[in-house]
Amino acid sequence: MKLEFEYGHGTLAAELPDNTDVFIPGETVKDPDYIPEDKLMEAYEESLAHPIGMPTLTELAHKGSTVTFVIPDRVKGGEQETSHRKVSIKCMLKELYAAGVEKKDVMFIISNGLHPRSKESDAKAIFGKELFDEFWHTGQIISHDSEDQENMIDLGFTDRGDPVVMNKFVFDSDIPILIGHVQGNPYGGYSGGYKHSATGITNWKSIASHHVPSVMHRKDFTPVNAGSLMRNKFDEISMHMEKTMGHPFFCCDAVLDTNSRQIAIFSGYAKEMMAESWKVADKRTYVHWAEKKYDVVVFGMPQKFHYGDGMGTNPIMMMQALSAQVLRYKRVLSDKCVIICASTCNGYFHDELWPYLRELYDLFQHDHMNTLPDMNRLGEYFATNEEYIRKYRFTNAFHPFHGFSMMSCAHIAEMNTSAIYIVGAEEPGYARGMGLKTRETFEEALEDAKKKYVGENPNILALPMTFKKSAIHMCMKDPSKNNMDAYGHHPCMG
Repeated sequence: MKLEFEYGHGTLAAELPDNTDVFIPGETVKDPDYIPEDKLMEAYEESLAHPIGMPTLTELAHKGSTVTFVIPDRVKGGEQETSHRKVSIKCMLKELYAAGVEKKDVMFIISNGLHPRSKESDAKAIFGKELFDEFWHTGQIISHDSEDQENMIDLGFTDRGDPVVMNKFVFDSDIPILIGHVQGNPYGGYSGGYKHSATGITNWKSIASHHVPSVMHRKDFTPVNAGSLMRNKFDEISMHMEKTMGHPFFCCDAVLDTNSRQIAIFSGYAKEMMAESWKVADKRTYVHWAEKKYDVVVFGMPQKFHYGDGMGTNPIMMMQALSAQVLRYKRVLSDKCVIICASTCNGYFHDELWPYLRELYDLFQHDHMNTLPDMNRLGEYFATNEEYIRKYRFTNAFHPFHGFSMMSCAHIAEMNTSAIYIVGAEEPGYARGMGLKTRETFEEALEDAKKKYVGENPNILALPMTFKKSAIHMCMKDPSKNNMDAYGHHPCMG
């Protein structure tokens, strides 16, 4: 069969055996029904009127109350007029104003964490014209700055000993509101809930307690699941924030489908609410479809996706993307699995967005570092580099520690595959420098894999559009055949 896979700014064709299985999120297996647009406001009003585990906003708020909304950046969530961010904000503002809250006492923090601080154009896309015009020009929409020491507050340590530092605007507000998206995430199962606050409004030291090899290379991390040490740390850090604030976050999370439409809305106390939202999200995210384990997985990378332009060409970011697929599909992969992935791999690092990754890549090639985890000892050195920090704060670049969380994830692909082939590389040395094999075509890569790793009749899974659709976490159709976690449980079963 002939298939097209993402590649650079277009696609690259592959001729694969006719018995290849093809999976496209939202198409091969349909998502649960989403809430029709004309029913959305009703769904939000119903959720906000009956929050799980805490009072309503109307009961919490009064004249003089200060309110801070914590809003996800552009990495996920959709930007349509009916997006969760836009609709939920409008519904909650209506309730807050009715309770006496004044507009001047409302602030919005874009929770970019170590991601690039949002530009004006980003804010317009996130909030939409109406909300942007209402709050941007009065300085009430700002982007989290984890290096702004005057507006960060040190809250000490969790019982486990993890440092907790958070945005002071959020800490000081009477009503801190988290708006989150319950979408499948390779780091801890789902976005939203306590993951949002534990990563979006903290600093690199707090994030370094969980986005590191000692956490990400544990057996409980792969395949992705909601019971890993990382997920537990998210919860502990966020609950420590609530303990020191003296009150919980008010959360409003939406379970989203492949096209970022709302399947369900959940509001209230995250500790109680997350479990309920995950029950619904599991139906869309953990897809019980595979009837056999796959020896070969085939997909392609565009140049621009998820974290930004260059994600599919920057060698370290490429490795993170490869590992994310392993995390999501590990339950259905054979022990000898091989990945074949298209990438232009043309040497485009996008130095403005990731100013430190070229230096990291060069160090990996030359500084007696044989595996990516060897790089982790340089985390604090890069994270405190004043010029890289200035670029994060003032030129919309990623924070330098973000690269270390990417490298920790990136090693997972090497840990769980027999080989990885990059097809169509324009400068193949960059792929080879990451330990990857290179071939000109999909067909050549598959033939080589047959000879060396998977035999003449491998089970092949093709994933077209894998980075242009909201991802799923694939499971075996028979749950008893899923790969087990470190504790003998089936993580996709809760």
